[in-house]
Amino acid sequence: MRYDAVVIGAGHNGLTCAAYLARAGRSVLVLERAEVVGGATRSAAVFPGYAARLSAYSYLVSLLPAQIRDELGLDLTLHRRRYSSYTPHGAHGILIDDGDPARTAADLGTDAGAWKDFSDLTGHVARQVFPTMLEPLRSAGEMAGRVGDQAWSEMFERPLSETLERRFARDVVRGIAATDALIGTFTDLRDSARLANRCLLYHVIGGGTGHWDVPVGGMGQVSDALLEAATAAGAQVHCASEVVSLETDGDLARVRTADGCVVESDAVFVAAAPAVLDRLRRRPGTEPSPEGAQLKINLLLSRLPSLKDPRTTAEQAFSGTFHINEGYAALQRAYAQADAGQIPAVPPCEVYCHSLSDPSILGEELQAQGAHTMTLFGLHMPARLFAADPDGARARATEATLASVDSVLDEPLTDCLLAAETLEVRTPLDVEASLGMPRGHIFHRDLQWPFAESAGEVGAWGVETADANVYLCGAGARRGGGVSGIPGRNAAAAHLGEDALVT
Repeated sequence: MRYDAVVIGAGHNGLTCAAYLARAGRSVLVLERAEVVGGATRSAAVFPGYAARLSAYSYLVSLLPAQIRDELGLDLTLHRRRYSSYTPHGAHGILIDDGDPARTAADLGTDAGAWKDFSDLTGHVARQVFPTMLEPLRSAGEMAGRVGDQAWSEMFERPLSETLERRFARDVVRGIAATDALIGTFTDLRDSARLANRCLLYHVIGGGTGHWDVPVGGMGQVSDALLEAATAAGAQVHCASEVVSLETDGDLARVRTADGCVVESDAVFVAAAPAVLDRLRRRPGTEPSPEGAQLKINLLLSRLPSLKDPRTTAEQAFSGTFHINEGYAALQRAYAQADAGQIPAVPPCEVYCHSLSDPSILGEELQAQGAHTMTLFGLHMPARLFAADPDGARARATEATLASVDSVLDEPLTDCLLAAETLEVRTPLDVEASLGMPRGHIFHRDLQWPFAESAGEVGAWGVETADANVYLCGAGARRGGGVSGIPGRNAAAAHLGEDALVT
């Protein structure tokens, strides 16, 4: 078989790339190792026998540009959350309520002014950086000129710890700001490599506003809409087709699948991790091995758990991100314990109830019963903690994490389960087994700055590889990470030219 382009991986980025290539008139074949498309964005009945469709891995959208939605004509509705977050703290918590600035300021207390100033800073950076995400890479100097000296110093040049410690007086508020710098990222906030800064940046620039939206119908609606766009344009998608090798001379590529099929193409687009590409090319790894660092727990509840805070309803608290033991010192303590090879004694984590914003993911009977989904994201749970004893470590990490959750609730979380079997736990190793992400790294590798870091990268797209006709179009590309479609579009642009994409 021969195609103009082969896309390896039918996650949302691979489907985005395929849609653009096919719309430009190229013959496109998408090869997916799993039996269904969507990758980390697919929705499924995680708990057999219960009419609840949720994504086991991702649940919010921020980085998907309106430009991609418009160009591909995606049938996708996004719901804006009113409540950004809730953090239990003492007798009363901190509710970040976009609909009630006075309540937010009162809860933040002495840090209210600093919070507004920091939000203004990140908002300014978002407005300057996000519009460049679908353009050729700019130099660091040009990006610095766009954001200005103060923002460049605080968010790009200095370790994030310096900014947070200088701006905020209260440990709990520092922690609220810091958590966005640690999602899917295992690092010390004081690390001079500034990995936390990069992670924070991707969490605050989405759409030029930093807002995180709920996809109505579940995260699977994103990949379903992209699949429709790709196939409507003529792309062919073959599931249960695992790619085992990739050969290329720079002009003609040959992709071989596990069943012995060989496909020739002019170009190959890899929506898998760079480490996976190295394996397919049968060459040594080109960078340090990635390592995921999150514990994922999915739950189906009969009701929302009760809070200790009488001023805040469960609906308010769980509609946004519910922070659990994520104070600034607690985050650093958990990192140090995990870095030393120990499951954190009090794991920091956060939970969110998609069904509060979008009950359509539940069947009518579950809705009538007052049931809700809950997804938990545990920080500082690196893959190394599970390597020697995967099952035992999973059990210990789960026990410690649920105890952490219970410490901030007015009742045990497990008392609210719909049934004993409606709790599912996934470690980084489980993520690797399910999705092929090396050691469960949800960004495929450490996030990179969204600008050129060398003169040779300026004007490129951040998707190029050592082979002229092979491109990264997944989260491991520069400006990858998160649910965005950005690297998928950029890879198509790198191959075809920007003008060929808009038809």
